[in-house]
Amino acid sequence: MKLATKQIIDKLETLPENMINEVEDFIDFLKAKHVKKPYITTPSAVQHLEEPKSLYGAAKGTILYIADDFNEPLDDLKDYM
Repeated sequence: MKLATKQIIDKLETLPENMINEVEDFIDFLKAKHVKKPYITTPSAVQHLEEPKSLYGAAKGTILYIADDFNEPLDDLKDYM
């Protein structure tokens, strides 16, 4: 294993779970970004490309409650209406 890879793993082991998830999302972003413009010279290398992870629905379940008056005007802005 390369030294850079070992250093990254050591740093990952010290992160809390929510930050590890952010790192994973960033890795997926980088992979997706570079899959769009692959610099491939041989046809056999095309078979080894991994499809990027879809982010559709990634925020599902993060909004637990929406107030009934969500679309109502704010009291602070009544002077401007």
